[in-house]
Amino acid sequence: MRKIFTLTIFLITIYSNFTFAQSKVFDNLTMKSEILNMERNYSVYLPPDYETSSRSYPVLYLLHGLGDDHTGWVQFGEVKKIADNSILNGESTPMIIVMPDANTGYVGYINIPNENWLYEDFFFNELMPHVESKYRIKSDKRFRAISGLSMGGGGTLIYALHRPDLFSSAAPLSPAIGPTNPNKFIEWIFRNNYNYNYDFDYIEGDLQALLNNNHPRILINKIPISEINSVRWFIDTGDDDYLYEDSSLLHIDFSDKGINHEYRVRNGAHTWTYWRESLPTVLEFVSQGFHQY
Repeated sequence: MRKIFTLTIFLITIYSNFTFAQSKVFDNLTMKSEILNMERNYSVYLPPDYETSSRSYPVLYLLHGLGDDHTGWVQFGEVKKIADNSILNGESTPMIIVMPDANTGYVGYINIPNENWLYEDFFFNELMPHVESKYRIKSDKRFRAISGLSMGGGGTLIYALHRPDLFSSAAPLSPAIGPTNPNKFIEWIFRNNYNYNYDFDYIEGDLQALLNNNHPRILINKIPISEINSVRWFIDTGDDDYLYEDSSLLHIDFSDKGINHEYRVRNGAHTWTYWRESLPTVLEFVSQGFHQY
């Protein structure tokens, strides 16, 4: 009888801890950017035990795609539900997820010097220090990862290649990359109805410079392979995705260069249904990186 009573108390305690330890999402956070000279929004997911512990957590920066903002992964990506289930099932470690807002009128997460637009500088020099001081985040490479979809998948590649010293894992989903040739890149933009908000008659002479500084398939020829391989790479795209070729060519280039990576092609298209199904695998993949080194 005493054993049954003790077991009952134990189960009640476990259930109570699970009931009251709730994750939280804040999707209306703002910070002042001196670099961009404006307020910028961001969202944050805090894991279930964040408020009941004093520990620090690894962090995943999760980037949205074109046409969305910092609430995309919250509203359409169901990040709270998916992350909660992944942590509860033991498939991923508790982590903080930061979702910045790149819905700025300029497409992409890069610096555009001729437009005096330095979003990448904002990300690394303002956003990351801000959130990593505001929340209990482990600010070592080992405990920092990045992922994103479409435009955010392209941003994931660019950021992890520009700063492989900062990320243990990078997981681009259906990344928007485009051709390496400036003229073909412009054709690709108009073919896909992307509104880049640039005067291409003005910028065309500088477009090659932008591509040289930011295009993943060009960058991998400039960076030591040892640095690139210090990041764990996971590329995921649907077999019916209209950007399927981007991921395929990147996979081939990675393979030819000897860059270690996981490459997945699943049934699906360029849709939130596909990316919601991708997110649990991403959380598990980056968690393995958090524990590996």
